[in-house]
Amino acid sequence: MNSNKVIIIAEAGVNHNGNVELAKQMIDIAADSGADYVKFQTFISEKVISKHAQMAEYQKNNTGKSESQLEMVKRLELSHEEHHLLIQHCALKGINFLSTAFDLESIDFLNKLNIALFKIPSGEITNYPYLEKIGSLGKPIIISTGMATMEDIENAINVVTKNGASINDITILHCNTEYPTPMHDVNLKAMQTIAERFKVPIGYSDHTLGIEVPTAAVALGATVIEKHFTLDKTLKGPDHKASLGPIELKNMVSAIRNIEKALGNGTKEPTQSELKNKDIARKSIVASKTISKGSLLTEENITTKRPGNGISAMQWPNIIGTIAKKDYLEDDLI
Repeated sequence: MNSNKVIIIAEAGVNHNGNVELAKQMIDIAADSGADYVKFQTFISEKVISKHAQMAEYQKNNTGKSESQLEMVKRLELSHEEHHLLIQHCALKGINFLSTAFDLESIDFLNKLNIALFKIPSGEITNYPYLEKIGSLGKPIIISTGMATMEDIENAINVVTKNGASINDITILHCNTEYPTPMHDVNLKAMQTIAERFKVPIGYSDHTLGIEVPTAAVALGATVIEKHFTLDKTLKGPDHKASLGPIELKNMVSAIRNIEKALGNGTKEPTQSELKNKDIARKSIVASKTISKGSLLTEENITTKRPGNGISAMQWPNIIGTIAKKDYLEDDLI
């Protein structure tokens, strides 16, 4: 994951509503936005959710349905064959395919697909057998930390590293698992706390509305940004309302790339683009009235004015009290 470039993951998630053609359109949008990865979700519903599990409040509100979580999620599954179709479509569009596994069989399946890295979602950060399996694969790992304490994060890192993962291959994403996340709960500074504590690259998985917070996260040191997007926020489904539309996704990628450039190398020195303005903006020491050769230069007959192509105004103490070597008219450079 080590890169000078911020990795942007466009999270399609389950916003394809179980329709592979919709999923392909989402790949088109992600590729067009300039994102690095488009990410889906891989799961066998019955292996992830018990028949007793209820939907989250935001899921009930966004779907307008009162059904079990299992019934809702079953409709959003992608088959193995559909995964292959989506990988082919990603290759065609020049964007990297990624998916998050939610059960052990799905981890094995994704591993056989040779995906570049494994993303541990917030809900699995306390799932020991899941962490154990991901750690054993020897691939780069991104861990989302919604709902997690620092202890949860430490425990998850310990499990994956104990099972073979290298600490150098782990990136931790600060995250809040509410859709949408209220601004007062974002707590972006916690991302920096994670970096200081665990000495790993950090990033941010965003569920706020809009693009301000992920852009700010990059300015604060995020190396990975993950953000949900959708074809249409009015589509039926649990995550559409808290996702970016196609134009917003493109704007977010553009904003992040601009911030990335603007961060620079940290050395404070004049840049090539501003040097031409130096003489125009700075000041020189000039005569404030007519001065005869041999006169004393004092605060009464000299001042500082633009342009800055004469003796620098910083030389003021060295010029005061010296003798004029020639005649000067008002505004002549000393």
